[in-house]
Amino acid sequence: MVKIRLMRTGSKKKPFYRIVATDSRSPRDGKFLEILGFYDPRKKPHVLEVNIDKVKNWFNNGAKPTNRIEKLLSKLM
Repeated sequence: MVKIRLMRTGSKKKPFYRIVATDSRSPRDGKFLEILGFYDPRKKPHVLEVNIDKVKNWFNNGAKPTNRIEKLLSKLM
């Protein structure tokens, strides 16, 4: 199953996340299918940049979002 989830990048104690479409069996920071956007929780206000067209395309193809992604995307849609 394809999931839309966060992939952590950045250094220690300075998180930065990419929003990616990935197989549910791959590790959190492992192989992904496509980068859909990014999320920076360290900035005030938090920065969330997402390509909505790509996300909708993945939803139409059967991808499921994680709980955190659902909360973040609900602010945009």
